[in-house]
Amino acid sequence: MVESSIVRLYDIAHARAGDKGNRLNISVILFDEKYWSAVCDQLTAERVNEHFSFRGAITTKRYLLPNLYAMNFVMDNVLEGGVNSSLNLDSHGKTLSFYLLEIPIDLSSIKAE
Repeated sequence: MVESSIVRLYDIAHARAGDKGNRLNISVILFDEKYWSAVCDQLTAERVNEHFSFRGAITTKRYLLPNLYAMNFVMDNVLEGGVNSSLNLDSHGKTLSFYLLEIPIDLSSIKAE
């Protein structure tokens, strides 16, 4: 049970990342369906794009998977050119899924059980 109304996304979800060239995709999968509405309202493509702006993100698209209580974000230009072009230690972007999970989510709209 989450005690505070403001939590980090990692408290209520996990993530997986993948890449293709300079495009990163991160899937966020909720641990419990009760968080779906709050996360959908707050974890928008615009918010994720802003969160990754320091990496040069130019566009972010969000794809909802409501039957799985999951969403997928596809971001362009965050991998410094990708695996073959970057000297970055994580040119695949795997650790960037953990960075996404740092985003705070307000759960005050969820009714207590």
